[in-house]
Amino acid sequence: MSASDDAPRRPLAVTMGEPAGIGGELTLAAWMRRADLALPAFLALDDPDRLAGIARKLGWQVPIREIASASDALTAFDDALPVLPVRLPTPATPGRPDPAHAGAVVEALDRAVDLAMAGAVDGVVTNPIQKKTLYDAGFPYPGHTEYLAARCGGGMRPVMMIASPAIRVVPVTIHEALVRAVALLTPDLIVETATITAEALHRDFGIARPRLALAGVNPHAGEDGTLGREDIEIVAPAIERLKAAGIDARGPLPADTLFHEEARAGYDAVLGMYHDQVLIPAKTLDFHGGVNVTLGLPIVRTSPDHGTALDLAGRGTARVDSLTAAIRLAGTMAAARARISPFA
Repeated sequence: MSASDDAPRRPLAVTMGEPAGIGGELTLAAWMRRADLALPAFLALDDPDRLAGIARKLGWQVPIREIASASDALTAFDDALPVLPVRLPTPATPGRPDPAHAGAVVEALDRAVDLAMAGAVDGVVTNPIQKKTLYDAGFPYPGHTEYLAARCGGGMRPVMMIASPAIRVVPVTIHEALVRAVALLTPDLIVETATITAEALHRDFGIARPRLALAGVNPHAGEDGTLGREDIEIVAPAIERLKAAGIDARGPLPADTLFHEEARAGYDAVLGMYHDQVLIPAKTLDFHGGVNVTLGLPIVRTSPDHGTALDLAGRGTARVDSLTAAIRLAGTMAAARARISPFA
């Protein structure tokens, strides 16, 4: 299926991200590549003066068009980058984050979520944020994912997936020290994460019967308990519960044989028990094309799988691959949601 077949019915919203980082130039670069990559229409929630200034500095021919509503983006997109204005209180300096900009960064997120929840946009693509800058301004959430989940309401627990054409991976525990990650593992947590993943694979990726591979915690999945009993006492019971619920879940499987080409053909997503168990192979297989997807939200949300790259900001040399992949995937997910039947 082509990108045009999967084009969303409404535009996507691309947020500002950290104003001192590479987000602005990536948004401009994505618009410049809209035709050759067949990108779905998107609007930027950003400061139009900032974007115009970046384009001038880099010598890029990107007309900026301020719009009054999301629907205006569809008619503007072919000829100009549509921007719903979010004004910065002071100019941004590449590579030098300013806590004074935190309010605008959060405003862009809020407006994007509001538009998605109201059905005015088909999804949200978030440029990277500088977490410390937001923390310094009093932002109480660990990051984008947790904030967006709270902003959407409903008390859902968001699940992080890294997706690329090569692989989809989901860590059951995310940004935790390894010893704490193992301590946090429970059958309930694994079952909840796997269930959300299976539902999302059906709803957002159009997979009728998702196949999940679950990695063991220990080397060789514990060697029948000789290398630790976590796989016997935590992972295996979770898999049995998933099977009883009708979910195709396999494991616990040795992580060291889960990621070669033949193994990847046997599942639609792999769940790892801790961050690096699945993020290292995912980024090794496709470092520039990986997309961070938040599962379990009522809206589509994707993001580039990289940070703000303050050291590259303002040069125009940052690779746009991950942002364009995030835009394309958000459009595909929106189209899948529009046509898919409920998950059985």
